[in-house]
Amino acid sequence: MGFTTAMENWSAFRDPELAKRIVAEIKARVTRPVKIMEVCGTHTVAISRTGIRQSLEGYVELKSGPGCPVCVTDDTDIDGMIHLARQPGVIITTFGDMMRVPGSSSSLLEEKAQGADIRVVYSPLDAVQVAEENPGRQVIFLGVGFETTAPTITLALEETRRRRLDNFFLYSSHKLVPPALVALLEDAELGLDGFLLPGHVSAVLGRQAYDFIAQEYGCPAVIAGFEPVDILYAVSLLVKMVEDERPEVVNAYPRVVKEEGNPLAQERIREFFRPVTVRWRGLGEIPISGLELAETYADLNAVTRFLAGGRGFGYGGTEPGAKLRGCACGEVLKGKIDPDQCPLFDRVCTPTHPVGPCMVSSEGSCAAHYRYDRH
Repeated sequence: MGFTTAMENWSAFRDPELAKRIVAEIKARVTRPVKIMEVCGTHTVAISRTGIRQSLEGYVELKSGPGCPVCVTDDTDIDGMIHLARQPGVIITTFGDMMRVPGSSSSLLEEKAQGADIRVVYSPLDAVQVAEENPGRQVIFLGVGFETTAPTITLALEETRRRRLDNFFLYSSHKLVPPALVALLEDAELGLDGFLLPGHVSAVLGRQAYDFIAQEYGCPAVIAGFEPVDILYAVSLLVKMVEDERPEVVNAYPRVVKEEGNPLAQERIREFFRPVTVRWRGLGEIPISGLELAETYADLNAVTRFLAGGRGFGYGGTEPGAKLRGCACGEVLKGKIDPDQCPLFDRVCTPTHPVGPCMVSSEGSCAAHYRYDRH
């Protein structure tokens, strides 16, 4: 396929006339309002940016779920990270979007301003380099993400072994999407009719990883890409399944997502990590929904090495899950309220002065709503 042909095909995913036709088909098919939740921060931003939510208003209600990995990092984890940053001889390395996420009483950015050695890196391998350049310091990388980013961390762990470094450690706050979907499905208050499944995570997991949604819970789900026509087509498939009462899990992103996913990435996750029960901001404790380093790499686990009380011990002086200064981010992440229903939204909490993580991350539902939907 030549470049011009490829670009012409790609432009179809942004074709406004095609998008209008799909919207009209959705409206013609709907006999009652349909509630759909997306569980991907990139979908959240795309839906807000393109006006899809407003174009379907009154027919399809699109709710933003726990699809932003920064947002779902519990405040007890943030408190643990801050506690580590305060220790003498420690260098914290992290991606930039973690810097302003609030814990119970502080943030990494505030700690850096007070003298903590916290460095923003662009890759886990950059953190390994920091460890090699500072042999007398303990370097901790804050690993945050879903199944998509976990395999990239394994490269840093391998490099640590290859370079024979004894001062590089990982604080793993990686989370698994399917257990969170179970928690949402079992919350009767949500009343969801279907899921818009994440494209990036699904590239790793594959379509078949979600079969339980339809088979065990009778709920339809569609894996979608990120262009406007991608999303609208996925919504149209969901509406059809809801109306026909024939739930399935459909892959509407076959140019990226395969039935079996990425076996190599899956194998690396199994080799380097083990699933554990962890807390999600807003959703609470979800069984077997997080990733901790496997026994072979347990000596690189920053939680067991440096946090005497373990994860969620309350290093910020609060009980796990303590409410963050009136922030309703947890309710937003569960899809129980929209961002503008939080009493702090656009009053106390803005992107320049965020109170909660949903306003901090560029993929957060509050940040997306503030930028694109509030007017």
